[in-house]
Amino acid sequence: MTDIKNAESTPTASPPPRERARPATRDSANARRTTFLVVAGGLILVVALFLFMVTRPAAETRPTTLGFSLNSFFTWLGGLSPIAQIPLVILVFGAVVGLLLLLIEYAPRPGKGYFWLRLVACFAIPVLAFMLLRPYQNAVIYVLGIAVLLGAILFYADYRSRQGAGYLFQLVLFAAPAAILLLIGLVYPAITTFFQSFFDKTGENFVGFENYIWTFTNPEGFWSVINTLIWVLLAPTIATAIGLAYAVFIDRAAGEKYLKVLIFMPFAISFVGAGIIWKFVYDFRQGDQLGILNAIVTAFGGQPISWLSAAPLVNTLLLVVVFIWSQTGLAMVILSAAIKAVPPEQMEAAELDGASAWERFLNVTVPGIRSSLIVVLTTIAIGALKIYDIVAVMTGGRNDSTVLAFEMVNQQQRFQSYGHSAALAVVLFLFVLPLIIFNVRQIRKQREVR
Repeated sequence: MTDIKNAESTPTASPPPRERARPATRDSANARRTTFLVVAGGLILVVALFLFMVTRPAAETRPTTLGFSLNSFFTWLGGLSPIAQIPLVILVFGAVVGLLLLLIEYAPRPGKGYFWLRLVACFAIPVLAFMLLRPYQNAVIYVLGIAVLLGAILFYADYRSRQGAGYLFQLVLFAAPAAILLLIGLVYPAITTFFQSFFDKTGENFVGFENYIWTFTNPEGFWSVINTLIWVLLAPTIATAIGLAYAVFIDRAAGEKYLKVLIFMPFAISFVGAGIIWKFVYDFRQGDQLGILNAIVTAFGGQPISWLSAAPLVNTLLLVVVFIWSQTGLAMVILSAAIKAVPPEQMEAAELDGASAWERFLNVTVPGIRSSLIVVLTTIAIGALKIYDIVAVMTGGRNDSTVLAFEMVNQQQRFQSYGHSAALAVVLFLFVLPLIIFNVRQIRKQREVR
């Protein structure tokens, strides 16, 4: 009893009042706000320096380097034999990756030495990377300023990181190679293509929206847009419908594996190979017919038809058939796996309720594979928007059978019209963008459900 009384009389540690926690919260919020302002100000300065650099009047000066540049390396590498080039590229790539992994592993550690290692790396890596690109002499100050500012922003943001110094450094260094490749191979070309679409074929004179007007009024541009819309509306719908029918009926058939292999085989053939195969099917000539389709027509007493020259739209529909033939196997495989994942208890419950086979398919199977249907439709639609090989092999875009992707390349390589080509590329991108956004949103919804 005495111990209990003593325990009751002993004051217990009470939690700190909320008022005491507020100053710490305010300090952290102020610190985050300060960090954000400093980083935002630094990025604005970087953008300003870049704009000043690209808008300055051009001066005929030579590029400057540190005595070594990426251009000189690739020039030297190109003079070697192919047998020596491969191991050297692998060796250099391995050395760069090894250095990055070494920094990722050791630099984020606490300690004075690692602090200086991070500081040197933050400034040295951007400066070396920019100087290896051979900036022109009149732009060296701007390039060095951008590199130093980027290094300072990274070091400051890493030093003020809530997760501790070294966390952000490690994160940025780990993601930098992929980000740089995306910037160089995707973002930068997309931006330059957009701006180039407002200039003439030489890329020197600003013409405004003339290239886009040409796209929708000139026969080549007009038919490329119309045919692309036909491709993207018909090909995914028909290929998915046929693939779904195959998936439903073949799953119940004997020899399922062999039938699926036969149907999937066209998907393994390249579009060039598929185009050559079907070009023989549509072949037209005088005398004996080599093409299967015309052989059937003449066998019934008809006259042979030049199928790939039948305009308008007939030749386009025949090309769409080739694409559907090659994509049906993909749709069948994905939808077959999705159908097998539908819980059998739902089918049994629907059957006990008196639902017919068609009603079970519409009310149980289709809702259960909805996400897979969307993936198949959008994937085939994006492939249809980018189609090039089938048109190039079978018709070469003649007789109003061209599409956006083919005409884009045709305008650049054959007519050297970079403005028209860029405008077609932008229109193609605008067609693909809604499908990509829709697909991403559906994937996010699936993750939320899971």
